[in-house]
Amino acid sequence: MRGATDLLARTEQLCSAGSFELCWPAMTVTLSAGLQSLLGHGAGPQPAEPATLDALGWIPPDERVLVSRFWRGALPGEAFEFQHSVLCADGRCLQVLHSGLLAVADLPGSATVGTAILIDITARRDAERHIQALASVDETTGLANRAALLLRTEAALQASRRQGCGFCLLSIEVPRITELTVTMGHSAGDALAHAITERLRTHAGLVEHVRIAQIAHLGGGEFAWLLHPPTDAAAALALASALQTQLQAPVPMGGAEIYPLCRIGIASYPADGDEAHALLAAAQAARLALPPTGGVMAYQPAMNARALRVLQLETALRQALAGAELSLVYQPQLSLVSGKIIGAEALLRWQSPVWGAVPTEEFVPIAERSGLIVAIGDWVIEQVCGQIKRWRAAGLPSIRVSINLSPVQFQLGDVAQRIRQALSDAGLDASCLGLELTEAALQHHGAQVTATLKSLQASGIEIVLDDFGTGQSSLSRLPSLPIDLIKVDRSFVSDVTAAPERASITRSIINLAHGLHIPVLAEGVETPGQLRMLVANGCDRIQGYLFCPPVPAETLADLLRSGRHLAGLAPDSPQARRTLLLVDDEPSILSALKRLFRPDGYRLLTAASGAEALELLATHQVDVILSDQRMPGMTGVDFLRRTKALHPHTIRMTLSGFTDLQSIIDAVNEGAVYKFLTKPWDDERLRGHVAQAFAQKEMADDNRRLQGEVATATAEQASLNQRLAQLLDRQTEQSQLMQASADGVRDLVDVLPAAVFGIDPDGLLAYLNQRAADLLPDAHACLGSDPGPQISAVLASLRGGPAGRAAGGRTVWVNQQRQLAWVSDMPGSTLAERGTVLALLPFPEPQPP
Repeated sequence: MRGATDLLARTEQLCSAGSFELCWPAMTVTLSAGLQSLLGHGAGPQPAEPATLDALGWIPPDERVLVSRFWRGALPGEAFEFQHSVLCADGRCLQVLHSGLLAVADLPGSATVGTAILIDITARRDAERHIQALASVDETTGLANRAALLLRTEAALQASRRQGCGFCLLSIEVPRITELTVTMGHSAGDALAHAITERLRTHAGLVEHVRIAQIAHLGGGEFAWLLHPPTDAAAALALASALQTQLQAPVPMGGAEIYPLCRIGIASYPADGDEAHALLAAAQAARLALPPTGGVMAYQPAMNARALRVLQLETALRQALAGAELSLVYQPQLSLVSGKIIGAEALLRWQSPVWGAVPTEEFVPIAERSGLIVAIGDWVIEQVCGQIKRWRAAGLPSIRVSINLSPVQFQLGDVAQRIRQALSDAGLDASCLGLELTEAALQHHGAQVTATLKSLQASGIEIVLDDFGTGQSSLSRLPSLPIDLIKVDRSFVSDVTAAPERASITRSIINLAHGLHIPVLAEGVETPGQLRMLVANGCDRIQGYLFCPPVPAETLADLLRSGRHLAGLAPDSPQARRTLLLVDDEPSILSALKRLFRPDGYRLLTAASGAEALELLATHQVDVILSDQRMPGMTGVDFLRRTKALHPHTIRMTLSGFTDLQSIIDAVNEGAVYKFLTKPWDDERLRGHVAQAFAQKEMADDNRRLQGEVATATAEQASLNQRLAQLLDRQTEQSQLMQASADGVRDLVDVLPAAVFGIDPDGLLAYLNQRAADLLPDAHACLGSDPGPQISAVLASLRGGPAGRAAGGRTVWVNQQRQLAWVSDMPGSTLAERGTVLALLPFPEPQPP
């Protein structure tokens, strides 16, 4: 019996378990030594517990009813098992697996004994809880993961069904997290993910009347935000907009500022889905429908079809790279000085056998998100360089071809090396190529892109800032950027003849660029009025449908071969340029004015209203305007104000018999009106005023022309200075390399075991190493003069005379020391250009055997 007790004690100790016996009907409990040890009561006899099972002291009060219920409901001979807590003497609380069995009574009326084994499962329960937590928490941010979000969303669905209300789910993407992970490593991406997480938590604490049921990190740059209880779509849209503003604030990282663009899609229950997966997919579809520049959008049913199309287009685009579905067209770029084609922009086109002609604005974002843009960009670079090579082989005029680059190409590949390799393979110089980037690329990928562009610019490639005016420009950084050309976005050009504010912006961009000595190209030029406006404001280059749409390479070759150019840019004589616009709603007044000015030789244009006059100004070059004040729809002063904004170089005068004195004074003070004249007029005085206006206009034109020539000369001088500085830097670098090489050679010669003497073409001693100085201590004094009798004698003996052939391997005596001598002429085209090198190596006498 003693052995059995010891075996039970050892077994309980090994299993971290204990046991007890429960005796009926006395209901006494006897604890084993193992259970006493487990509970921390120590060894020794254990008194019986109270008969009432609900009063067991080592079971927490709130669980005694559970234990009692299991035992009172136990059937003899049937085992049962459950889990509960036990209290230890030191205050610890353990979780145990309680297995019990009520024995069958041997004789009727005899006592019944119940046996229980309690196994400590605390460590296992803690491990299970930890595993469960790991399975529901994102280890990078500490937020809930996708699985936990879906479980919480499912719970919100059940609650909303019971309550008959709705809620919203936000899908949030911060692409910069993924970009930083790819370009700078996981630590950089994780740091930005932590910063975004803190902003989400902070913003969640500031939201009123809405409980944030769950914030989750779904991996990479994707987050989710579950809003519950009831939140309508309008409130969710307002909250998402405020959240986007908060998330897109710059994040300081490593001495720089990161601008995390953010896209947020919103899905609502029950309108957009009745299951957790469907609701999350709807929010993601809304997010994917947004442009890469960011934004907020609520889900619409059509977005599922668009999301499917995006996936199908991505697959088709991968196949298009292998096939011949991609092609390039070229839109000519023209100089507004000569009117000739000086360049072209290479534009990518995709003609799919399944989808037809896919718009560039649709498939390029897909290529950027999928990373295909790198392979496509490499293909474009190779094709453009090959085409330029073929044009040059055909003897066509040299033009510069611009290629559009995506920021992703700088992140995922060595675009600079790829461009240099393509130019080298085609045998082209860098001046034949241009690279176009948008403001967004320089704003959000500034440091990396700028460093690469400066390297490419130094090699001669033209760097173009595309779509200027549409992004978040940092004008303070503009002078430091490697920009050779600024392109005005077509949105400013399209309304330049009708919208004064657009004309003002375009003029400001041109003036800003010229102030920085950067030429300007306007894209999207489609009408003669737009062209005249751009010429009048000093634009340098244009491209657009007015001259030519994007065309295949063969068509552009024909245009170059034929020498087609933009006509009408050459200035006429001053007299031929003199155009007078007469504006009056009374036909008799217009007729009288025409008769008055016809003898002066002006080109006369007439309009019956301000609107009609603006149309004429858009299509004709006008120097002087003479307008009536009282006209239907638009007064003369209002018309001249608009004219000043759209055509500031015109000279504007008003002629009226009705004087609204204050409006006239204001217009004159604003500069909208050059002179105010009254009706009826004196013919000679009116002709004199108009003649003075033309003289004023011609003087202003001459001043602008001179300023333009000065600006051009200054820009050319600055460009020349820059090229000279670059050349000087390269020469300095080469000189430093040659000096370092010479120093290295000199150091090497100094450690040779031979004495080395250098004799210049005039026979003067030019160099000697340390061993030579040791051999002939007086030789230093001979540098720059005759090498001395001993060296001359050695040279004569080796050559058989001063003009003899080089020889070597002879023994000679120098300073009473026997030397093995060599002499050799340095390379040169003629003897007069060659120097001589003499080497002497100690040649000791052989020792007798």
